[in-house]
Amino acid sequence: MKKIIYLFVLAAIVAACSTEPQFVVKANIKGSDSLTFVLQKREAGAIVSIDTAISKDGKFVMKGAVEFPEQVQLVALNTRSRTTFFLENAEITITGTLDSLSDAVVTGSRTQDDMKAYMALNEPLSDKYQMLLKGYQAAREQGDEAKMTQVRDEAMGIEKQMTEVQKEFIKNNPSSFFSPVLLRSLSYEMSADEIEQTIAGLDTTVTKMPIIKDLQTRLTAMKAVAIGAKAPDFTLNDVDGNPVSLYSKVGAKLLLVDFWAAWCGPCRQENPNVVKVYNEFHKNGFDVFGVSLDQTKEDWVKAIADDKLTWTHVSDLQYWNNAAAKLYAVNSIPANFLLDETGTIIATNLREEALYNKVKELLGTTK
Repeated sequence: MKKIIYLFVLAAIVAACSTEPQFVVKANIKGSDSLTFVLQKREAGAIVSIDTAISKDGKFVMKGAVEFPEQVQLVALNTRSRTTFFLENAEITITGTLDSLSDAVVTGSRTQDDMKAYMALNEPLSDKYQMLLKGYQAAREQGDEAKMTQVRDEAMGIEKQMTEVQKEFIKNNPSSFFSPVLLRSLSYEMSADEIEQTIAGLDTTVTKMPIIKDLQTRLTAMKAVAIGAKAPDFTLNDVDGNPVSLYSKVGAKLLLVDFWAAWCGPCRQENPNVVKVYNEFHKNGFDVFGVSLDQTKEDWVKAIADDKLTWTHVSDLQYWNNAAAKLYAVNSIPANFLLDETGTIIATNLREEALYNKVKELLGTTK
């Protein structure tokens, strides 16, 4: 009798285990007989394999489980063929051809469907934006400054509309696991309060995702460097290898903490504007503290010389792992923080005329 009870219990355990959520990916890729396929994802900067399978007559099956939907790649080994989709615990089918695997049809993933729905909403604006980019390039080749300005202004208007489409999608789809993906990209243009309010509007099942946990960690850092906060101190080496702290420079009437890099095109385009403000207002009490996200000293030093950046520069040459960039929640560059003589942050991300106008407002006309 005890044996029978034990067998029933064992059967119940096995049945329970077999009903745990899992994904089943069924693929039919024409022209791929006997090829090895790898399902992989990026994790902590590295490529991690999830499962592998060998196709037979173009067909194969992959199984496993994920905690949350996540973007993955299906790669045909020893070829350039791959496709990206959202993997989740469901039965997912992938149908396509080896030569155009990136265009494969993916069904069964709700998150993938949500992404398609968003892309359909955004497509008209994206098409307009691409046309404007071509128009800008043509105007640039012709040296037509007026046309370049007109097209740039139109493009900025389209960018704002695209941002609104993202925000509206997140608001209307609080239970979609694609919404946090959109929020992550959108967050670089949002204040800490905006990010916090958007997260508060999401369903609790969605807010458990690692993306949201990462955003909440970044929120803490963002609040520490918000306008009105005391700028956190840090120390990095200058171009000669000497340690220089931020607060060794605080005391100027205005200090611009400028995050940039030699490899950053927009930073190099902005540098002449910073040079103009520095040259005009330095004698009035304006100074700059440059923080580079470069990886090599040679590139960093050359860019300083080429762009005529005559103020103090520091870096740990750690790229996006730059200690100061992490401390200041910098996730895109150029980025800057304007400090008063006490080290209080009074403005952020001032560029082009906005930087000039703000410094002129605070320091008055040049002497």
